[in-house]
Amino acid sequence: MISKKELLKEIKNFVFITIGLAIFAFGWTAFLIPNHLTGGGVSGIAAIIYFATQTIPVGITTFVLNFILVAIAWKVLGKRFCVNTMICTVILSSFFSIGQAIFTQPLVDDTFMCSMIGAGLAAFGVGMAINFGGNTGGTDIIALMIGKYRNISYGRISFYTNIFIVGSSYFIVQDVEKLVYSMVVMFVYTLISDVVIDGYKQSYQIMVFSKKNREIADKINNDLHRGATLIKSYGSYTKEESEILLIIAHKTDKVLITRIIKSMDDTAFITISKTYGVFGKNFDQLKND
Repeated sequence: MISKKELLKEIKNFVFITIGLAIFAFGWTAFLIPNHLTGGGVSGIAAIIYFATQTIPVGITTFVLNFILVAIAWKVLGKRFCVNTMICTVILSSFFSIGQAIFTQPLVDDTFMCSMIGAGLAAFGVGMAINFGGNTGGTDIIALMIGKYRNISYGRISFYTNIFIVGSSYFIVQDVEKLVYSMVVMFVYTLISDVVIDGYKQSYQIMVFSKKNREIADKINNDLHRGATLIKSYGSYTKEESEILLIIAHKTDKVLITRIIKSMDDTAFITISKTYGVFGKNFDQLKND
C-alpha cells in the first residue's frame, strides 16, 4: 500500500508535469504554429502536417504518432514508462487542442521574437516535465531509449533526430525565411532543454578545510543521510597533518550542507565546484559509450 508521503510526492510530480506540458503547448500554439514555424520531434511533424492540410489539428497527430512510438518502445522502456507517456500524451494533446482554438494569431508580431520565446517556453516546459518524471513523447522516447544504453545528452539526440524534420518543413511552407527561423527554434530549444534538464541534475564537489571535519561529517551523515570522505592531508605552510572533508552532493543538498558547515565552524575554508558527471550509488548509473 502506498504511503501518504509517496502519494503526496506523486501528486506533486503530476502537478509539475502538467504545468510543464502546459508551458510546452503554450510556446507552440501561441508563438510558433500561428507564425508557420516548426521545430523537431512529433510536435514538429504534427505542425508540418497541419501546415500542409490546414485541417488536421496538431493535438490529434501528436496523439497518434506518440501512440505508435509507445507501442515500439513498450519492451525497451517498460510498462510504467509507456503508461506514463500515454498519460502525458493525452494531457499534451488536450493542451494543443485548447491552444490552437484560442491562439489563431501569434501573441507577438515579430517573427524572430516568436521563434525565441516559443522555443524557450517549449524547452523550459519539456525540461520541467522530464525532471519530474514526465515527457512529451516523440523524440523524447527515442532519446530516452538511446540514453538507456549510451551517455549521450538529451539535447544532442534531439538535435540529430530533429534537424531532418525542420529541414523538411521547407517543402511545405516553401519560405526560406521561415526555415531559418525554424532552425533558430531548434537551436534555442536544444540549448535551453539541456540547461534545464542538466541544471536540475547538477551535482557539486565540496571540499572543507576545518579542524572540526569529523564533527561536520557526522552531522551530514545523521541529518541528511549523505556520505562524506576524510582525506589525509599535509599543510605546506603550517607543516601539520590534517584532514580534508570531501562531499559529493546533489544541487538540492548543497545549501543544506553549507549551512551545516557554517553552524559547526564559521571559520572553515570551503571550496565548491560543479561536477560534469557523478556516477554510482544515489547518483547516475554509468552506461556504455
